[in-house]
Amino acid sequence: MREVKDLLLATMNRDKVTEIAGLVKDLGINVLDLTAYPEFPEVEEGGESLEENSLLKARESFKYTGLTAMADDTGLFVDALDGEPGVFSSRFAGENASYDDNCRLLLEKMHGVPDPERSARFTCVVALVFPWGDEKLFKGEVEGIILGESRGQKGFGYDPVFYHQPSGKTFAEMDLEEKNALSHRAIAVRKAVLYLTEVVNRKS
Repeated sequence: MREVKDLLLATMNRDKVTEIAGLVKDLGINVLDLTAYPEFPEVEEGGESLEENSLLKARESFKYTGLTAMADDTGLFVDALDGEPGVFSSRFAGENASYDDNCRLLLEKMHGVPDPERSARFTCVVALVFPWGDEKLFKGEVEGIILGESRGQKGFGYDPVFYHQPSGKTFAEMDLEEKNALSHRAIAVRKAVLYLTEVVNRKS
């Protein structure tokens, strides 16, 4: 029988864990993250796409723990910068860059770009790797624009500069519940949770 009793979130990023755990809490399965495995070796995100990186992280996490693993990779794709920072979003300003460092560099590169040309999208790809060999990918996207300055104190990453026009807020001005109703990660994770629900409820 193909059962999922434990789900490992393949990240040590506490912000991501909080966000994703809130979306999978109703599945009735035990949710862990990589902080439970302090000796887990860091996975080199050497892929050229979000799909490659998310699968790489999920596969390595499954190999290390034997648990069903969920990993995501997320990128901010800015049209005026030919898609930058894209797959390199988390290390846009360098390997050890902080959220503020990345936002500061993005705002510098976008200085002087007129409002009609500040379009961007957050894209998230979630990978699921199961002990019986199945691998699944799920994608979520949200359109927005890059502001000229940061707004809001919530969220993380590029949230303070990413303006979501339908809500009239940056992601950093939203509380977690509001963000989880519409974010790129929420869209991708909900698709993954729907599939997980089918697996959990399957009899054989």
